Amino acid sequence: MKSKLLIGAAGLAMVPMLLVGAAHAQVADGVVKIGVLTDLSGAYSDLSGQGSVVAVQMAIDDFVAREKPSFKVEMVYADHQNKPDIAANKAREWFERDGVDMVTDLVTSSTAVAVAKIGKEKDKIVLVNGAASTRLTNEDCNDVTVHWAYDTYSLANGTAKTLVQRGGKTWFFVTADYVFGHSLEKDATDVIVASGGKVLGSAAHPFPGTDFSSFLLKAQASGAQVIGLANAGTDTTNSIKQAAEFGITPKQTLAGLLVFITDVNSLGLKATQGMYLTEGFYWDMNEETRTWSKRFFDQHKKEPTMVQAGDYSAVMHYLQAVKAVNSDDTQKVMAQMKKTPVNDFFAKNGRIREDGRMVHDMYLFEVKKPSESKGPWDYYKLVATIPGDEAFQSLSASRCPLIKK
Repeated sequence: MKSKLLIGAAGLAMVPMLLVGAAHAQVADGVVKIGVLTDLSGAYSDLSGQGSVVAVQMAIDDFVAREKPSFKVEMVYADHQNKPDIAANKAREWFERDGVDMVTDLVTSSTAVAVAKIGKEKDKIVLVNGAASTRLTNEDCNDVTVHWAYDTYSLANGTAKTLVQRGGKTWFFVTADYVFGHSLEKDATDVIVASGGKVLGSAAHPFPGTDFSSFLLKAQASGAQVIGLANAGTDTTNSIKQAAEFGITPKQTLAGLLVFITDVNSLGLKATQGMYLTEGFYWDMNEETRTWSKRFFDQHKKEPTMVQAGDYSAVMHYLQAVKAVNSDDTQKVMAQMKKTPVNDFFAKNGRIREDGRMVHDMYLFEVKKPSESKGPWDYYKLVATIPGDEAFQSLSASRCPLIKK
């Protein structure tokens, strides 16, 4: 974006979009308003943040240009500072006072869980891309929230399973001490044990953190073959850097269970080469991903993460549903979204289940050696495509109260 206006502690900004056509749609006030709640200044700002705002704006621009709707589309965005109380208060304010119809992004699981509850209370749609906890489609599921890009189950089912199969039988976790970290550790532990491995212990660190020495030294002392990093963003990159400084690697293998392309770019291929990671999106998969990612790069000057690409996909799917039912009524729009397959550059034949999980293929990648990279951001080798029905938790195992057993 060329300019950004931030107001108050939560960093509220508004980007009005152009009205196309006459306002004859059955949309409240003739306006569909989308709120982006994200981390603009903290540990997750690189993988989400301003890039997510850019991605949502791209979706709005493309929708208006292609579909020429008879309603206006507006966007507001705010910095939730990775604090669930700030996120919940901002979402409530948007829904009650500012006419926001849908909230998206929601990096940090604790903020996503908090906002999903507000969405249910106010009967407003919540599309989660940044958060990972499977609580969103289990204990905390509801009929107005969709978990779009990835979750802790799919991450563990890709990276942890592969490492155990390749000989990494004993694990120790360094875990972010909040709902996301504990969810990722639990899901990875389940996969490790089911695959024949063993977890020797774990150490929970404050979120966000800067000094990981004591936690990493506990992991080193455990003698585990693999140190699982159940954290993300700058917590992960700092953990990897400090593990190298202490000489922990390469004697013990680090498993970044949630590593983004922006993390690899920050650390460099020398530090990350050979690492396995699970993603829902990579910019260089095919011509369609490359075309969209070039447009994103031209605006943001970085390749997109799966969170940012997922934001575009979710918002476009939502707006197409609004147009199809000629209404911004939550239940009508959600019904349309659930019955319509997701087919775009992000997902092929994706579908939204009754528990709110958007099921799509996930991908296991290996980070390239410096000698294998052909240029900037050429970082991944595709190891395996994990079909959506295998990547995500089955409905039969769901703890979502919406699912009838």
